[in-house]
Amino acid sequence: MHIETALRDGKTFLKNSFCDAPFKLGDITEDKSKKGLLLMLMSSSPGMLDGDEYNFQIRLGEGTATTLQTQSYQRIYQMEKGAVQSMNINLEAGASFVYLPHPVVPHKGSSFTTRNKFFLADRCSLIWGEVISCGRKLNDEIFQFTSFHSITEIYRNECLIVKENVFIKPAEMNLAGLGQMEGYTHQASFLYIKDSANVDELINRLAADLESSVDISFGISALPVNGFVLRLLGCKAEQLFILLQRIAAFVQLSTSLVVSKAKAHV
Repeated sequence: MHIETALRDGKTFLKNSFCDAPFKLGDITEDKSKKGLLLMLMSSSPGMLDGDEYNFQIRLGEGTATTLQTQSYQRIYQMEKGAVQSMNINLEAGASFVYLPHPVVPHKGSSFTTRNKFFLADRCSLIWGEVISCGRKLNDEIFQFTSFHSITEIYRNECLIVKENVFIKPAEMNLAGLGQMEGYTHQASFLYIKDSANVDELINRLAADLESSVDISFGISALPVNGFVLRLLGCKAEQLFILLQRIAAFVQLSTSLVVSKAKAHV
């Protein structure tokens, strides 16, 4: 799948797109008067099958605002060779991108590797997250997949600023042990980068809010650039997915209020 967005009359539009089976791309933007573009990634496949290779190429034009959503959970079926996915996202100066896909469900005997690369120019804004489940928990398939490997790299002006590396191989790891999952079955990551954000305030407010959440553990760290990374552990995929959506809405609203106040002061 290839996506390219651009700015026209102050609004983001889909300049070019190409998909082959099993993908389809839909523009589901409701308010056409706003700057942002909302896209839905759809798939006619029940999930990733043995030998599948998914490739996503996304280029977001200068000053554009794009949100990409998925239609449903990504299931990874039992396989022998494994499946791979690669995603390359280029953000030109001042572009913003929000991508919080539905949780990944690796079935028994599955093997999956995904690599995400984000290339940011100056003044870009990025919200990205992922939720990884233990498998089909209600079928008693808890950590019965062969392996799961997710690598995320974020570059700013060709310099690597963030690298997230999640590798799970249940047969060779004590996932219930100290420093691992410690009794939890699901995990989530959330990355936020924006130059105008008040990161310290966001971290403090998020930590205070998450303290009241039930049945999760979390940790937040500031990034070497103006942003933060959040890690969540829980026992329900939907709970973590909803939390990521709430957090995304919170940081977007908080940052827009900061910018509005600054403009009013000027």
